[in-house]
Amino acid sequence: MRTIKGPGIFLAQFAGDTPPFDTVAGLAGWASSLGYQGVQVPTGPTGLLDLEKAADSVDYAQEFAGTLAENGVAVTELSTHLQGQLVAVHPAYDTLFDGFAPPQVRGRPDARRDWAVNQLMLAARVSRNLGLTAHATFSGALAWPYMYPWPQRPAGLVEEAFAELGRRWRPILDAFDAAGVDLCFELHPGEDLFDGATFERFLDVVDHHPRAAILYDPSHFVLQQLDYLDFIDRYHSRIRAFHVKDAEFRPDGRAGVYGGYLPWVERPGRFRSLGDGQVDFGAIFAKLAQYDYPGWAVLEWECALKHPEDGAREGAPFIRDHIIRVTERAFDDFAASGVDTARNRALLGLS
Repeated sequence: MRTIKGPGIFLAQFAGDTPPFDTVAGLAGWASSLGYQGVQVPTGPTGLLDLEKAADSVDYAQEFAGTLAENGVAVTELSTHLQGQLVAVHPAYDTLFDGFAPPQVRGRPDARRDWAVNQLMLAARVSRNLGLTAHATFSGALAWPYMYPWPQRPAGLVEEAFAELGRRWRPILDAFDAAGVDLCFELHPGEDLFDGATFERFLDVVDHHPRAAILYDPSHFVLQQLDYLDFIDRYHSRIRAFHVKDAEFRPDGRAGVYGGYLPWVERPGRFRSLGDGQVDFGAIFAKLAQYDYPGWAVLEWECALKHPEDGAREGAPFIRDHIIRVTERAFDDFAASGVDTARNRALLGLS
C-alpha cells in the first residue's frame, strides 16, 4: 500500500497579473511557503507552460520542472480542463466557450475543436517529458442540454452523443496510452461525464480503454446528492487524480439541486473552502488509502465566501492532517503465532 502524496494545489484559481502570482517561480515559491509539496499546472490561457515547446523539447520541460523544484514543489499533473471542454461543444454553448480558445479559431467550431484536440495530444507528450503518470481534463458535452428528460428525448439521442464523444476521445486516449499517462476526467456538471452512470457509458464507447480514468472531486457529488463514498467503492480502480474540494447542500422550500438560477452565494448547493462544508474527508482519505490510490491530494480552491489566499493557507495543513501514512504491518502482528498446517487442521476438526 502507498501513502497518498501531498499536499498539492491547483494553480488555475491563483495565477494572475501581480506578484507572486504572475510567474511560475513566484507561484511555486508561494505554494511552498504555505506547505504545499506539489502544484497542478493549468495549460490554458494562464501562459504558465508553453505546451508546444515542452512537447518538442525535453530540455524545456525539464527546465520548467527545475524551476518548480528550485522553489520547493513538484508537478503533480498538468491540466487541460479548458481545452478538453472544447473537444465537444453543443452549438448552444458555442459563443460562451469561444472565450476558452485563441482568437484565430473563435467563431469556427471545427477549427476550435481541432485546436483543442491538438492541445490534448501535446499535453500527452509533455506529461511524458515531465515523467508524470496522470493528467486532468474535462470531457466536453454534446448531450448536456438534454440532461433533464423533458421534453422527452428521442430514442437514440443520448447513445449517439456518447458514440460521437467516444469517437473524438479515442485517438486522444491512444496518445496518452503511448505516453504512459492516465487521462483523468473530472466528473462535473456541464460535462457529459458528470457521474458514475455517464462514466460507464463513456467506458462502453471507448472499449473500456485502460487510460480512461477519473479525477475524483467529492464537491460535485455533494451538489448532485450522490453518495461520494460509495462512488469510491465502485470506481476506485479508475480513480487516478483527486481534487480536495469542499461543498455544502442546504435545500429549503425555495430551491434545491437545480439552484433556481441563483448566484453561487445564494444557491442551496455551493462550494466552500476546506473544512467549511459538509464533505467527510476523513472517510474519503481512509477509503483512498484502503484502495491504494496512487496519486496526489490536490486542493482546488473554489468558495462562494472566503478569500482565496485564506483558503489556500488553510488548505495545506488540512490536507496534510488528513493524509494517512499507511502502515507497513498489521496492527495485530505482535500476536501472530506463525503458520502450522497440522495445528490449523486440528483446530478445524480435520484429520
